[in-house]
Amino acid sequence: MSADLPRVLVVEDEPAQREVLAYNLEAEGFHVLRAESGDEALMLVREDAPDVIVLDWMLPGVSGIEVCRRLKMRQETRAIPVIMLSARSEDTDKVRGLDTGADDYMGKPYSINELVARVRAQLRRTRPAAVGQRLEFDDITLDAETHRVTRDGKTLKLGPTEFRLLATFIEKPGRVWSREQLLDRVWGRDIYVDTRTVDVHIGRLRKALCLHGGEDPVRTVRGAGYALG
Repeated sequence: MSADLPRVLVVEDEPAQREVLAYNLEAEGFHVLRAESGDEALMLVREDAPDVIVLDWMLPGVSGIEVCRRLKMRQETRAIPVIMLSARSEDTDKVRGLDTGADDYMGKPYSINELVARVRAQLRRTRPAAVGQRLEFDDITLDAETHRVTRDGKTLKLGPTEFRLLATFIEKPGRVWSREQLLDRVWGRDIYVDTRTVDVHIGRLRKALCLHGGEDPVRTVRGAGYALG
């Protein structure tokens, strides 16, 4: 799995609909995780938190509404955007879904193109670098579309790993990332890399960011990890 690709979890018990959704999302450049029940969805989120969840309301066992409620109750998962899908098109159902914490709601049948657009809209909020946004922190600018980084107007040369590290940091300034979290986000969950490798690339990122002067913006948090600012 490419660590660059935004991860979308599709939770749909109808196999044909699940595969159509997954096929179209993968064609648009997303890495798709699949679940056919609420229990499987909750397990997948615990193991490998996605960037966006596309969640069917009517699921066997634990319903989509209940899955959403549990995710939004937990500190670790409440920020993951949830797009609820439902054949229930009454306004009261839509309100109930949104009240449970869903970030968006689409009635069935829906347009695949519109769903993909709504997934991208949620990503612009939570992982802007993953959809080509231009991000800034103090005097540092990262253009995700052109893969260009400048500091105080001067172009910096970053390797691909250092670029992904900076993109991760700059999306959430101040957030402390553990080495394990950075390995999952930057290298990918399926690749074995020693945690000390993170320290090596953080050192390279710091060197690149301070090449033309300026204070080191990457903060080491003892016993916890690293943060930007």
